[in-house]
Amino acid sequence: MRTGLDRLATHTKLGAELRSARVGLLAHAASVDRRMVHVRRVLAELGANVTLVFGPEHGAGGELQDMIEVQDVRDQLGTPVRSLYGSRFSDLSPTLDDLRQIDLLVVDLQDVGARYYTFVWTAVLAMRACAAAGIRMLVLDRPNPIGGDIASLEGHRQTAPLCSFVGLEPIAVRHALTLGEIVAWRAEVERLDARQVQIVRVTGIQREEHATVWRRPFVGPSPNMPRYETALVYPGGCLIEGTNLSEGRGTTAPFEIVGAPWIDGNRLAHELQALRFPGFKARPLTFRPMFHKYAGASCGGVQIHVTDAMTFRPFTTYLALVGLAHAQDPDRFAFRTEPYEFRDDVPAFDLLTGSAESRQSILGRHDPKDVAETAARVDEADRTVHYHALEAIRTRCV
Repeated sequence: MRTGLDRLATHTKLGAELRSARVGLLAHAASVDRRMVHVRRVLAELGANVTLVFGPEHGAGGELQDMIEVQDVRDQLGTPVRSLYGSRFSDLSPTLDDLRQIDLLVVDLQDVGARYYTFVWTAVLAMRACAAAGIRMLVLDRPNPIGGDIASLEGHRQTAPLCSFVGLEPIAVRHALTLGEIVAWRAEVERLDARQVQIVRVTGIQREEHATVWRRPFVGPSPNMPRYETALVYPGGCLIEGTNLSEGRGTTAPFEIVGAPWIDGNRLAHELQALRFPGFKARPLTFRPMFHKYAGASCGGVQIHVTDAMTFRPFTTYLALVGLAHAQDPDRFAFRTEPYEFRDDVPAFDLLTGSAESRQSILGRHDPKDVAETAARVDEADRTVHYHALEAIRTRCV
């Protein structure tokens, strides 16, 4: 498998363009080639003049926790690094003053296949800012670690009022696309010239294949995305952020571990397993987060162990888990009410699921299996987005 960055080193025309332009770079810690050399160093090897670096959520080095404001810094080569994650929604896009310092923006960000993961929306916002400023954008694409099989689509696209930084445009939760495919889709929908936004595609991998066939390590793109196994559960595990359950931050297995001090892990594991959803085992456990929710407190809960990645349905499984946790103790279970990813007018859980329906059904004590299966179901419009993205990237390949 060769990523866009791997292929860049042998792309003569692009190499010449990079050497003749003032280059901006949007990247993070996982932006490495097959040698594990970071894209910033690769561009230097190619003779590119990188004048400005942009860092997304968690920072260009990937060291900050979720929803922590990122500061401007300089990288190890002395290049200014501008933050694209501040305290306001407007901070998520490059400024016109910064874009005036470059001729071309190179984007190399590892996505993980869930619409909540913010890097793809940082890339889309950067695309729009570049288009407005007349700056070209080149995306060095990377594979989806949890596969691109359309059969794996899960979680209906969100309604327009619930679009946010955890889903800037309506798309299925598990979208089975790459970052480059989503950027190309938006570029086509927004009628940007084919030269304005170009993609260097991934080669040597089949769409349905996961990170287990990459023949290289999975590099964690953010602090709580350390392993492929984390990415596999994340389209469901991130739903826990919208509740007062711990999503396992502060443990060695974020998003795989879920619980709270008042949860009976044995009961939760038994009831979740009894729903007979495929591809996993729920193991009861106790844990003590070192930071984040319930830091220093003993929690009961479960760890989700995926036994068959191809049949496992993370969104369905975790949404049912939330329903079961609420049913276990409705008085102590709660949905998050604090501001979430630049929105304070809508519950976080609604932003994540894409509507108020699942939250209201859980509060109404509807059957957790029915709630999960209803919300997970995709329709032809969800599939159409997928097809359009695959068509769009074909017109923008270099």
